[in-house]
Amino acid sequence: MSIQLNHTIVHVSDKDRAAEDLAAILGLAPPGTYGPFRVLELANGVSLDFADDHGDPDGQHYAFLVEETEFDAIRQRIVDRGLDFWADPFHRRPGVVNTNDGGRGLYWSDADGHNLEILTVPYGG
Repeated sequence: MSIQLNHTIVHVSDKDRAAEDLAAILGLAPPGTYGPFRVLELANGVSLDFADDHGDPDGQHYAFLVEETEFDAIRQRIVDRGLDFWADPFHRRPGVVNTNDGGRGLYWSDADGHNLEILTVPYGG
């Protein structure tokens, strides 16, 4: 049997806002609902299932592999929303796009402190 990631739960303070914001930034279809979750479907069949956390969510890292043309559109939506972005996961190089492994990448934070990333070439690629 081939093992694949099917879904992961993303703990947030407001599942509707978080799922809708990420869908808008990434240019994805609006999130659906499954039980207590807001579900954001990705192109590779993996879903992010957003759940309300009744405390302070622990920030996690989520990286999204995107096409070159998608990168520019996503970066512009980040800028249009007035969000800061960085070239590195430690947020030491503000407003810069990295060129790791011959591609492009950047990081931004959501309202719950999740460290989000878009990259056009997988690491080691």
